[in-house]
Amino acid sequence: MSNALLQSSLPSLKFLHRGKVRDLYEVDAEHMLIVQTDRLSAFDVILPTPVPGKGEVLTALSNFWFAKLGHILPNHLSGIAPEDVVKTDAERAQVKGRAFVVRKLKPLPIEAIVRGYLVGSGWKDYRKTGAVCGIALPSGLQEAQKLPEPLFTPSTKAAVGEHDENISYAEAEKLLGAARAAEVKRATLALYTEAADYAATRGIIIADTKFEFGVDDAGTLYLIDEALTPDSSRFWPADEYRVGSNPPSYDKQFVRDWLEASGWNKQPPAPAIPDDVLQKTSDKYNEALRRLTGA
Repeated sequence: MSNALLQSSLPSLKFLHRGKVRDLYEVDAEHMLIVQTDRLSAFDVILPTPVPGKGEVLTALSNFWFAKLGHILPNHLSGIAPEDVVKTDAERAQVKGRAFVVRKLKPLPIEAIVRGYLVGSGWKDYRKTGAVCGIALPSGLQEAQKLPEPLFTPSTKAAVGEHDENISYAEAEKLLGAARAAEVKRATLALYTEAADYAATRGIIIADTKFEFGVDDAGTLYLIDEALTPDSSRFWPADEYRVGSNPPSYDKQFVRDWLEASGWNKQPPAPAIPDDVLQKTSDKYNEALRRLTGA
């Protein structure tokens, strides 16, 4: 697993922030470099063992979706090659294929979650209340059933190690303003609908996903962060989908299952992950990339 990147080190640039997966550096007053490492988090804890190639898959998929959905909303990509903003061969090796140079934008203080199927926390909420995040649904729906229409269910943005919290649309309006909240909702649903329709032609169901948005000084809305990857989405193989059960997904489920069986108490530090579990996880990420892009 020696080719995996757990943490970047780019001395030629000013370091800004290290998140669950991404490392951020300042390029200049108008641009940042985002490096997508091979770090993996589970149960809101960053694991000590990286997944080889994961960051490259996230980068390739995000680039694919940014290009495919650019007619719906502009994105934060600058068009500048990451290799051009660092100085040494060692630094270029760390950013090649796994980094973006992006415009500096002001991030909005919510995550824009869209749910197309009744699963996960939405299924739990529905079983208790007959609604998802306060949005009433017809009675008698089953787990993993396709919803009558996609739901926009925003959440707060939590710091590393903390949990995001679902908020109502009214609360999103208070945070963003009514006009901006409506714009974010429209963009979220339009991005999801087009992406889900395309993915269906490639044998993948996008059950849910999250987007993040930012604005420039003129107030124009942009799609930022990553887009429609196994880290930010629930991808299901269409040929294994059955209403009433949660299909296997193209993500870190192998790791979650191993951690659950290990007896770990879900508090840091997390245990090291065995190579075979990492390989299965890496294979799933790469399969999602191949199916969706043909790459």
